[in-house]
Amino acid sequence: MTPTPETRLLNAIARTADLTRGRARAGRTHDDADDMEGTIASDDAIGFNPLPLLRALDASGARAVIIGQVAGILHGSVELTGDLDLLWSGSADEAAALSQAFGSVDAELWSDDGQRVNDLSAAFALPKVEFRTAESAGDCCTPALPWGELHVASFLDRADVADVDGVRLHYLALDDLIAMRLAVGRPKDLRRAAELQAP
Repeated sequence: MTPTPETRLLNAIARTADLTRGRARAGRTHDDADDMEGTIASDDAIGFNPLPLLRALDASGARAVIIGQVAGILHGSVELTGDLDLLWSGSADEAAALSQAFGSVDAELWSDDGQRVNDLSAAFALPKVEFRTAESAGDCCTPALPWGELHVASFLDRADVADVDGVRLHYLALDDLIAMRLAVGRPKDLRRAAELQAP
């Protein structure tokens, strides 16, 4: 039987817990991850579970689309990750739902230049905000970032949807995820794109 997105993500969360159990923290966040190994080697992988934040986003009605390796896992990648990356429209109409969701899980937020942002409404007026909760860390991005030739706003409308542990998830469609991987072009991105393109 072909694994579903739900079983893929739940299995990855369990595998990450097994892999990082007992690992000593070394002071490496997901921002310190190298371009080859990825964030699974960072401290953020310890106890990594994106579901509490994703559940909060679903409950608030926030439309945040999963990008990065969590989206890869949902599509069948076997590589593990220690961070959750999200894409949302950046629209002022949607910012309140994002603020509610991140506030409900006591998220700490930073601007892209590393400045702490305590005002949730100010945070979600930025093109990108970095976040940390008790169970996950990552980036929450908008189409206002410089994405090169990629028209990422259209990716939002094409996102796939899955139910994982009672949480409705939106995640990049496979072709859009591969395009994003190839555009970024780091060794881990090219490797993961090739994995997803394999027959």
